[in-house]
Amino acid sequence: MCQQEILEKFKNFSKNFVEYDNKACYSITVKLRYIMQGFVAWWAAHVALPHWLSVFIVSMIPLIEERGGLILAKLLNMPLWTGVFWCVIGNIIPIPFILLLIKTILHWMSDHHMSKITDWIMEKANKNRPKIEKYGFWGLMLFVGIPLPGTGAWTGALVASVFDMDLKKSSLSILLGIFLAAVIMTFVSYGMIGAVVS
Repeated sequence: MCQQEILEKFKNFSKNFVEYDNKACYSITVKLRYIMQGFVAWWAAHVALPHWLSVFIVSMIPLIEERGGLILAKLLNMPLWTGVFWCVIGNIIPIPFILLLIKTILHWMSDHHMSKITDWIMEKANKNRPKIEKYGFWGLMLFVGIPLPGTGAWTGALVASVFDMDLKKSSLSILLGIFLAAVIMTFVSYGMIGAVVS
């Protein structure tokens, strides 16, 4: 798919987001979804990198992650299994660093006049903690695996690390969640979205 076709297919994303942003009753979930879709469409049309590298990088970005990576893979006409492979690898790579280093990074940020950012991250972790702790291992897996705005491997790893969940169990749970998200988003991206953009 050429750049012009991508822009034509997704040119209404920004317009829709502005319209929805003006509706106080509209949920932040929908707003985040339009931001993600618009970002992915912009990347597909403007970033001149090898397709595999684009998908790999986008899958590493917080909030975008695997769900955005697989949409991008479809827009770039990547073969299904190639797209899934680079999305999964890109989503996995940041997780060990988050699990092992995020608390140290947050402490450093607090000591270097970045406490507002730290407070925002901790607020996000606290907000999602009950959803994960209620069902333990499986709760974390589902939180990572069900691709909704605000969920995903980054947030799951953040909660697991900040609240001292067992490292081995949380690592396995997040990994299974990433695989679950890959299955769901492969169906969405190469099935439903594929029918629209092909």
